[in-house]
Amino acid sequence: MLKNKTFSFIFAVLFVFCFASCDKHFVYDQYQQTNGTWEANNPFVFEYEALDTLTPYNYFINLRVNKDFPYNNLFLIVETELPSQKTLIDTVQYLMAAPDGELLGNGFSDVKESKLWFKEQVPFTEKGLHKIKISQAVRELGKVNGVQELKGITEVGFRIEKIDNND
Repeated sequence: MLKNKTFSFIFAVLFVFCFASCDKHFVYDQYQQTNGTWEANNPFVFEYEALDTLTPYNYFINLRVNKDFPYNNLFLIVETELPSQKTLIDTVQYLMAAPDGELLGNGFSDVKESKLWFKEQVPFTEKGLHKIKISQAVRELGKVNGVQELKGITEVGFRIEKIDNND
């Protein structure tokens, strides 16, 4: 009996250790849920403190998308507000589905998770609170006005990873 408890305890410790050490580059990772649709006038805002100003970081936009997502591409407007109140604005496009309509990303169910590159090797130039504001900017072909309620996006996330040149 004691042997089984000892084995179970050692297995649990090794399990936790393995999964905790697998993501050593993780610095910031946060998700926010939608209500099933992503409204054009409802950006997702992520706030984080500047880290080491000498080390470069990679930025990712993480999305969880279900079968209700009706498009092959996704257009986003990403605003980065620095502590000095300077704002940088990027418009980015991501391929979300194969030509046959099958969603890209990881996952075995109807929900696929996509880790999308946003910026590479970005150093923090200012200390203090940084804000990332992510808005969807999807438009249907031939239409001027954007899609007001984008279906199929269940969660929007933002992730920062430290670059380790020793890997």
